[in-house]
Amino acid sequence: MSTPKIRVLIVDDSAVVRQTLRDVLDSDPEIEVIATAGDPFVAADRISEQVPDVITLDIEMPRMDGLTFLKKIMSQHPIPVVICSSLAGEGTQSAFKALEYGAVEIVTKPRMGTKQFIEDSRIDICNAVKAAAQARLRPLRPSQTVEPKLNADCILSPASHAMAETTEKVVAIGASTGGTEALKTVLEMLPADTPGIVIVQHMPELFTRAFAARLDGLCNITVKEAETNDTVIRGRALIAPGNHHMLLKRSGARYYVEIKDGPLVCRHRPSVDVLFRSAARYAGQNALGVILTGMGDDGARGMLEMKQAGAYTIAQDEATCVVFGMPKEAIKAGGVDKILPLNSVAAAIL
Repeated sequence: MSTPKIRVLIVDDSAVVRQTLRDVLDSDPEIEVIATAGDPFVAADRISEQVPDVITLDIEMPRMDGLTFLKKIMSQHPIPVVICSSLAGEGTQSAFKALEYGAVEIVTKPRMGTKQFIEDSRIDICNAVKAAAQARLRPLRPSQTVEPKLNADCILSPASHAMAETTEKVVAIGASTGGTEALKTVLEMLPADTPGIVIVQHMPELFTRAFAARLDGLCNITVKEAETNDTVIRGRALIAPGNHHMLLKRSGARYYVEIKDGPLVCRHRPSVDVLFRSAARYAGQNALGVILTGMGDDGARGMLEMKQAGAYTIAQDEATCVVFGMPKEAIKAGGVDKILPLNSVAAAIL
């Protein structure tokens, strides 16, 4: 018996975007677009006729903006929502608000470019819809948030010769669907002298900088979007920039990061596997690996390599994950020392 397709409702005020998204999603045999809507009022009519499994939602729309519509959906009839946003600067802040209100993923709108760009965009959008279809939704809670102050071998190069001894610890964290709020929960609980942290969160280009700035305003540690040669130091977390891989490297006793282009690894760029495998290679037993909520198996192989290199490894438990894909695969691969609920991860890191 064949698995039923994921039924999608597209809500966007641009007819061109609606058609492009329909073409992108219908190209995947596991997905079916059941309707499109030019604004939330039309969308509400479509939902009353047939309830979709997933909604893709634009934020900037006439008559009612996407955030207001999202709040109504989440309080009345929760349906997994993927925010499909343009890369506008203001749009990034609205997109993060949408994640707080219960949206499960952010993707950038498909736009014309090279054939490779369009294909990568198609993979991202279809992945996001599939992840959303599996997401465990939580009822919308009143917000407590503080407004913020304004395969991997082709990526990894061989390890160099013996390096100077160091006992400095490095924490490597990987997350995907549901990870923006999970990371916020973990990082907000860490003190200012926490060992250096390197993070891969699957997220589109340009959103990672705004995400880092948002976390920087909420946490005791400093959080920034990583740049090549940034030193991994106590009290600072570096987040891989969207659409680029991030590797942990070492020069003598100093840890630093390298930002690289390259192919998608485990269907992602940045890839958790790339980060974790570099941590296994360059930090070994000085590393601590953490895998949080997300769909797919990115990070499973890398976490196993970290454990085999002497690192201690932690996975978020199923009950607190939005999608228990990445932790589940890492556990299945035998790469996890401890399985913990989200609220216990920060204490375990320390």
